[in-house]
Amino acid sequence: MFDKSSWIRLPRNVVIGHDVLGETRAVLDDVHLTGDPLVVTSPTPKEVAGDRIVAQLEDAGRSPAAVTVEEASFDAVERVIAAAEDHDADFLMGVGGGKAIDIAKMASDELDVALVSVPTAASHDGIVSGRASVPEGDTRHSVAAAPPLGVVADTEILADAPWELTTAGCADIISNYTAIKDWRLANRLKGVEYHEYAAALAEMTAELLVENADAVRPGLEESAWMVTKALVSSGVAMSIAGSSRPASGAEHLFSHQLDRLAPDGALHGHQVGVGAVLTEYLHTGQNGEWRAIRDALASLDAPTTAAELGIREETVVEALCTAHEIRERYTILGDGISEAAAIEAAERTGVIE
Repeated sequence: MFDKSSWIRLPRNVVIGHDVLGETRAVLDDVHLTGDPLVVTSPTPKEVAGDRIVAQLEDAGRSPAAVTVEEASFDAVERVIAAAEDHDADFLMGVGGGKAIDIAKMASDELDVALVSVPTAASHDGIVSGRASVPEGDTRHSVAAAPPLGVVADTEILADAPWELTTAGCADIISNYTAIKDWRLANRLKGVEYHEYAAALAEMTAELLVENADAVRPGLEESAWMVTKALVSSGVAMSIAGSSRPASGAEHLFSHQLDRLAPDGALHGHQVGVGAVLTEYLHTGQNGEWRAIRDALASLDAPTTAAELGIREETVVEALCTAHEIRERYTILGDGISEAAAIEAAERTGVIE
């Protein structure tokens, strides 16, 4: 008898486009979020969007509270939870980049209240996903959390964000290529559950960005539109799969290990982009698609080498050799690769000289 079941939690409303920040109140009404929110933001996003949201809701007769977080940490999550309880907040709004949204996501999950995501940079797929990432010491924790109920992504604001944040978001999406290959490999060799639709959605999103990389340029709302839609699709794929598998494989393990070995290294998206070049080579060899990934990253002004990441070559090699230790997730790295194999992959792909 068939008894399989699955819960898929997705955002109810995703609004993307020019000047949609002004429609925040309408989005809240449409998803039936009444009462007063706690707006969770960080210093620059507060000036760019947070203050405008608070004013908009005050004009509508609501009494929003706001809390500004300086860094991503579990202490910050606890501070947000305490602020929400003090203000008797009915729901949370994460306004900013990965830091503010991930903290708000974890706090809303703990409080069991709804979250609305308002990204101010297209830097990661966490704007809609059911995952949150917070560093602790030399380790970065990726935890499950409820996805936002609504997303308000204003392309005018996103296009004005620092270009390196947008290229990090692009690289994060492009890395879906190797994440899907790792997922299929784990399914074949370890019986890990595989979701064809989630995989196809994540893979299609990566392909779309690779094929249109030369059209993504600084300051263009059309570019912000394309990148943000790709990030949304990637986040939805993770929600459908019920895990981060569609967007996180060996390239993410590599990035997390870099965070341990070089804590002040590059942006997460840039690290996983270089990780995707390396792990694609490990999957398919010299004649594989790693060149297409590398060329797309280069077209987007995203790093493709250790030097461009600002990380020492020997650190990149060490990270590739030891990335499998990060978590129990089967990937092309298996139970680890030799230093010689890591050096060959890095040299062949031009990641190191």
